Amino acid sequence: MTRNKFMTADDAVKLIRDGDTVALIGGGGGLMEATHTFRAVSRRFLETGAPRNLTVVHALGIGDKKQEGMNHFAHEGLVKRVIGGHWVWSPKMQEMARDEKIEAYVMPSGCVMQLYREIGGGRPGLFTHVGLGTFVDPRQHGGKMNASAKEDLVEVATIGGKELLWYKSFPINVTIIRGSFGDADGNISLDQEAANIDVYAAALAAHNSGGIVIAQVRTAVDTNSLPARSVRVPGAIVDAVVVDPDQRPSYDLPYDPTLSGERRGPIALSPPEALNVRSLIARRAHRELRDGTVINFGVGIGEGVAKLVADRNEVDRYYQTIEHGTYGGSLLVGLLFGFARSPSAMIDGPSQFDFYAGGGLDMAFLGFGELDAVGDVNVSKLGGLTVGPGGFMDIAQNAKRVVFCGTFDTKGSDVQISAGGIKVRKAGQVRKLVNSVEQITYSGREALKRGHSAVFVTERAVFELVEDGLLLTEVAPGIDIQNDVLDQMDFKPLIPKSPAWMDSSLFEK
Repeated sequence: MTRNKFMTADDAVKLIRDGDTVALIGGGGGLMEATHTFRAVSRRFLETGAPRNLTVVHALGIGDKKQEGMNHFAHEGLVKRVIGGHWVWSPKMQEMARDEKIEAYVMPSGCVMQLYREIGGGRPGLFTHVGLGTFVDPRQHGGKMNASAKEDLVEVATIGGKELLWYKSFPINVTIIRGSFGDADGNISLDQEAANIDVYAAALAAHNSGGIVIAQVRTAVDTNSLPARSVRVPGAIVDAVVVDPDQRPSYDLPYDPTLSGERRGPIALSPPEALNVRSLIARRAHRELRDGTVINFGVGIGEGVAKLVADRNEVDRYYQTIEHGTYGGSLLVGLLFGFARSPSAMIDGPSQFDFYAGGGLDMAFLGFGELDAVGDVNVSKLGGLTVGPGGFMDIAQNAKRVVFCGTFDTKGSDVQISAGGIKVRKAGQVRKLVNSVEQITYSGREALKRGHSAVFVTERAVFELVEDGLLLTEVAPGIDIQNDVLDQMDFKPLIPKSPAWMDSSLFEK
């Protein structure tokens, strides 16, 4: 039997029907994003008005914070519902959620990836502790991010006397994935990609829901020419293969075999980062590291800790992981978060989140948007905009110790750093240490219940999560505790008689 599944992007997206539920793959900054095919969806809708009223599901952030990724789906009428793990990569979709033009839902990225696997396996959904006590718990918001979101996608379940969340299964009609090589039979290799993420799980969910799988690749190859071990998505579950010869690892990066793990190369050391508020916080957070620990770095200031590890040639002292499924190597930061040069291992995203959910992480370095008196953290909805936690919840809730890294306040804060410590010349207009967070993304109570610990590192003070709330443990030299810390918080922390001073060597340039 002769097959030929190759087709143009314009023809492939004609397979998407009105009202379909479409699963998208990507990791932000262009990582594993089928950009060429996404553009074809947008073009078809703008030219013909079809397809309409899609439900779009994505685990990680997808886009460039400008025009690409989820921005191609941010048209009124094209999408009626979005279930996304991380939204900041698409300002247009954030605005549509805020303006009630779509039904907006957020689920933890790991739960979305694992839910694909449950859908593909014909099971009723994902049963997990991840999300208990947070905004995805139906006793709070159930993951609903605006008034238009009314359906209950998550329920509380008790199994064997244990309380869990049930993320319900639903059919996936279309999945759009990406790979490096594809043949006419539909076999897809990821050999030259910078991650595996949830490619197979999402494809399986669509195929076993009776839906279709569209795979975009950079290179077409002869049938039977791909080594069996290179095929990560078999042709049996792929319906269309789109070739984009201009496909790149990211929007800007050219192909690099050290990014795909095909070979390892020396770690390029960059000049030390200038001492500023963010690098100061990263320096103090770095002090929490212990040799041999399994760690994760989140976006934001946590990336600064990863940069310190690389710059100080400490990569081999720890087991570094990121939720995309990558271990080791030199982690890229900013718009390229999710990429790593010369990684030691690359597994699929759902399996990586299994590792996290089961307690495999010793320590995680994550950011915070808001922090309150009981140690609850908000990173998922800020200033009324849907942000989404990405892998934050799966990681923070399960790591044995979390080091939260963030500025003490924001918007207009002016802090002078010198060899003797710091001086707050002007407080920020927006407080981050508040009486009650707008939305609970990390529950301090749940963390303590599970026997986990957390520390909150800012440029002027360090706090530890304890049974009775937040304990002020360290203060930066030069800080007036009353004026610069307590008066700039909405709550009073627990205060020992003599908080320790932060190590003065942290403030040396």
